[in-house]
Amino acid sequence: MPSFRQVGEKQLPHEIIFMSWSPKRDLIALVNKAGEVLLHRLANIQRVWILPPNENTGKEVTCLAWRPDGKILAFGLADTRKIVLCDVEKPESLHSFSVETPVSCMQWMEVTEENSVLKSFYNSEDESSILPRLPALPKNYSATAKIFSEEKSDEIKLLGDVRLNALVLGGVSGEIEIYAYGMYKIAAITEVFGSCLGLCLSSDLKSLSVVTELTTSTTPEITYFQLDTSLLSEYLPEVTRMARKFTHISTLLQYIKLSLTCMCEAWEEILMQMDSKLTKFVQEKNTTSSVQDEFMDLLLWGKSSPELQELLMNQLTVKGLKKLGQAVESSYSTIQKLVISHLQSGSEALLYHLSELKGMALWKQKYEPLGLDDKAIEDAIMSVGSFSLKANELLQVIDSGMKNFKAFFRWLYVAMLRMSEDHVPPELNKMTQNEITFVADFITEHFNEAPELYNQKGKYFNVERVGQYLKDEDENLMSPPRTEGNQWFNFLQNSTPLKESPLLFPYYPEKSLHFVKRQMEAVIDQCLAKPSDIIGKSVQQKLCIPLYHASKSEESCPRLISLPSLWNDKSQNLHYVLFRMMESSSTKLFFFRQPTDVSRTIDEAFVAVEFGSSLNSSTSENPEPIHYSCLDARFYEDEVVTLVLRDTTEAEGKDRILALLPLSSVYCDGVADRTFIRDTSKRLEEQCTDIPSRTVHLDSQWRVLENIKAHYVSVNGIRKVASVLSSNLRHVRVFEMDVEDDGEAEEEEEEEEESHSQDVTEEDLDHSTDDAQNNSLEGADVTEESLES
Repeated sequence: MPSFRQVGEKQLPHEIIFMSWSPKRDLIALVNKAGEVLLHRLANIQRVWILPPNENTGKEVTCLAWRPDGKILAFGLADTRKIVLCDVEKPESLHSFSVETPVSCMQWMEVTEENSVLKSFYNSEDESSILPRLPALPKNYSATAKIFSEEKSDEIKLLGDVRLNALVLGGVSGEIEIYAYGMYKIAAITEVFGSCLGLCLSSDLKSLSVVTELTTSTTPEITYFQLDTSLLSEYLPEVTRMARKFTHISTLLQYIKLSLTCMCEAWEEILMQMDSKLTKFVQEKNTTSSVQDEFMDLLLWGKSSPELQELLMNQLTVKGLKKLGQAVESSYSTIQKLVISHLQSGSEALLYHLSELKGMALWKQKYEPLGLDDKAIEDAIMSVGSFSLKANELLQVIDSGMKNFKAFFRWLYVAMLRMSEDHVPPELNKMTQNEITFVADFITEHFNEAPELYNQKGKYFNVERVGQYLKDEDENLMSPPRTEGNQWFNFLQNSTPLKESPLLFPYYPEKSLHFVKRQMEAVIDQCLAKPSDIIGKSVQQKLCIPLYHASKSEESCPRLISLPSLWNDKSQNLHYVLFRMMESSSTKLFFFRQPTDVSRTIDEAFVAVEFGSSLNSSTSENPEPIHYSCLDARFYEDEVVTLVLRDTTEAEGKDRILALLPLSSVYCDGVADRTFIRDTSKRLEEQCTDIPSRTVHLDSQWRVLENIKAHYVSVNGIRKVASVLSSNLRHVRVFEMDVEDDGEAEEEEEEEEESHSQDVTEEDLDHSTDDAQNNSLEGADVTEESLES
């Protein structure tokens, strides 16, 4: 195998605590101690974007993972206990959710198992032909998530490919949660103890490997667990369908929440001016007549008291009245559009997916073992119906309010012009008897003093009726809709069978839209929670191996970029664990493999690997003692491990080595002279001398890392790249693993000087430049096309 070519090097201002290569692109994500998440290109480690810490998401990043398609980056935060899904194209949060305890590690895996049922589902899962595309949310509101504000970046981007993928989270107290498509929790597992250091869910969903750290004495103990998750594997088609539906539902709930937030921002505080000015008028006026009487006198006789004239001309003013009228019309029309195009379309899509889910739940044989409850889903459907009724009620209030305010402001504007003896336009000068009656009814209904309202809200009036629906409060509406004379409402109240009918959505006339929305979310969350509990309780611990006591030097290392390391070999359905026991044997790297199917067993599960006194087999007869120790190891691909070694005999600056170790040299015929039988009553480090050992030689598959105190490594076998990080966590060096280094290539050319020409034409240089450009991402802005190049 050829040596590795260095393609980039960078000194960073802050210490790096996590680094992870994109599974599909030449991009590496870094997290530093300042709480910044950074994305860099392979070429010269050029920075693409930076996401600084903020109060909303958090500052203390604890773990990092890529979605298998490389389009979304997930990271966990300890201070806010949040998981954030970030768009790879822009430093923007697409989605976030809270967890009960801080997350210490995560893995985002993709299911590779296929069968005819799944293939049929993958091909048929296209809701676009059935449901209309959700309208994009307006971009001019601060609360709008970018995922819903662009036509091409709707929920499909957040959901990703139809094939099931799962974000697995390990907590500091041993809690493990599995989120389908990174959004919906399908399992909550409590079968391990200690803080999770690493986890790996097999691609066939049959088992989950976990490494934890438990502090029971002065030094923490590292333990390996294997959990049986065969329920997920056995019901994979059903789990995929259910998870896809629940993920659609979770996305729609976020869409409705953001739509309602945009409506709240569209409602302006200026609309409360009429209420506050009228309240002040009541407090300061000297007359005994009510505000309602004052306005009725002005309407019928064209006369007003000095106090009312002072209120209208000096406090409200003609200019202020115009501004208020424009604000009412603009705000109400915007809210009306958001209700019609966003709230109602989101509610209809939600009803569709819940109804489909109910049909699935009624297939007891397939979905009852997963915890789908048709009664809970029916309750969720009813709650969405109640929300739709309340949204429709708000539309009626907006429609009525726009008509009332328009007529009232038109009349009041003319009255104020007459008070100021200004010219009244002829088209406004006349009012029909119907218009006078309409304004009189508005004054009678809205200008009636309410002392109990003053005690609650500090005002006597509630002229503006839309804002109360947008208040996120548990209190009843200050001015609920009038149901007197409503024939349908009276008919329902007088009919007990209809009132208790399960076919009619519950109606809450006293509650706000926000309250009904929160009630809907609570019912749907309860509906979604049951499957995760049922699936989580089905997970059983099948294997527990106490490995070793962690050394003090390891305790100070940043987690997830230090051993132990986990890997799932998809081709052979094996879990691999790599670890070292520094105090027991600093020169050995231990391999442990276990089938993902917990019912299978294999021989030679444990192997200890030492590296020869010389890495080259040709000089391996040297009797000198072994002087190579392993600092870090990561699986490069299923059959190859990437290592960072330290040569204790070399001077600093030449003592670090980057190497590739084929598993064929570890697990080969005759690895052990004796069979290792593990004593379950002891830690593995107490039995390390009995573990079969093998000395390996790397031949040409290594390279000395000069002038860098390398300690950690991150790799991407698909893109064939590796990055090493120095022990001071500031120095990064990147290598391409499948090409020759320029310097070494020149040496080979010199050795073959007699048989090869050394003339390099300009055309050759052009071709080499083109190749280099094709292997890197060009341009400062990151787009979908440039990222996939």
